[in-house]
Amino acid sequence: MNILCVFGRHNYGDPSRGEGYEYSNFLPALRALGHDVHHFESWDRTAQADFAALNTALLDRIDALRPDLVFCVLMGYEIWSETLQTLRDAGLPVLNWGTDDSWKYSQFSRFVAPEVSLWATTSHDTVDAARADGLAMFRLSQWAASGTRTREPLASADCEHDVSFIGSAYGNRGRWVERLRQRGLPVACFGQGWPSGPVAAERIPELYRSSRISLNFGDSGLQWRGFRPYRSRQIKARVFEVPAAGGCLMTEVADRLDAYYACGSEIETFTDESDLVERARALLADPARRDAMAWAGYRRTMAEHLYERRFQPLLDECAGTSRTAVWPIDRTRFLRAVAGHRSGLALRALRGLMVRPMQWLWGERRGERAARRLLFELSWRLCGAATYRAAGLPGRLFYRAS
Repeated sequence: MNILCVFGRHNYGDPSRGEGYEYSNFLPALRALGHDVHHFESWDRTAQADFAALNTALLDRIDALRPDLVFCVLMGYEIWSETLQTLRDAGLPVLNWGTDDSWKYSQFSRFVAPEVSLWATTSHDTVDAARADGLAMFRLSQWAASGTRTREPLASADCEHDVSFIGSAYGNRGRWVERLRQRGLPVACFGQGWPSGPVAAERIPELYRSSRISLNFGDSGLQWRGFRPYRSRQIKARVFEVPAAGGCLMTEVADRLDAYYACGSEIETFTDESDLVERARALLADPARRDAMAWAGYRRTMAEHLYERRFQPLLDECAGTSRTAVWPIDRTRFLRAVAGHRSGLALRALRGLMVRPMQWLWGERRGERAARRLLFELSWRLCGAATYRAAGLPGRLFYRAS
């Protein structure tokens, strides 16, 4: 199968944050399954002048490549609904891997999913919500590990770090790590926002493997339910990455985690700071148990939790429902969308009115992002699916800050 992957090469489209998870895991897994795999950059805002240019470039690439499948990781309104409808009308199947659906379903996924062939989600609750909403394209899957990044465990005595964490320093993670250090558990941290900075993707498996304990926090930062803030807890990709690389995982509890690993024998869990400290100390003091846990988690992952295993049924279903694509793609609908994306003087004035007060409060860059976030939160609540069309205001007014 000829597959075009549409997502970022780097985390959040920013090369300074290092190579992105999807790029370094999904592409090798699809190639390992024997497919011809190509990549289109959709997250880097420096690659195109605006979202009209981005969507036009995507259709140009598809017309030139003529793939059998488009595999997306859609983050928001970067790929317009009209673009996805154009691909659907042409008979080209689109598979989207949904990230963070545990909190993004209400504001994003339910509006965009009707435009794709299949929407894979890692959230059980999202599948239930989609079924209730009559959205039949949702399929339950889960994060996993790439078979190209697996390593057999090291013995505890041969590990370099007692405790490590690899991931961005957002939310309450900094406070967690500092409190652990104060209580005598030094944590080696790697990633955006930590003093050591981002780590190259190819180094990550060896860091997991050379740590006696690798931490995972289940939070996704501060989210909103209506106008009430809350913290989302979910199964992260790191849950599968660590055991696959031969590491010993200690993770914050999450719903349905026990469906994937035996907690206490294949991985270790914790509920709060005191629980984490107690369990980490116990595991460090018992290297034989730690080593047995690392091997048990590794074997479970190799048997059940590789992307090659996750992707195959999704690809098979897409192949079974596809029809002969029509080339070149008819862009009639798309060209109307491009015309509706243009911003006139009134919209530019509105943008200025929104951005300036925010910049006075938080500075130039953070202020612009705050204005975009405010407009987005209002847009999806008031305008729903229109937010993700070419005429949606967040995309028209805030290309660089999106």
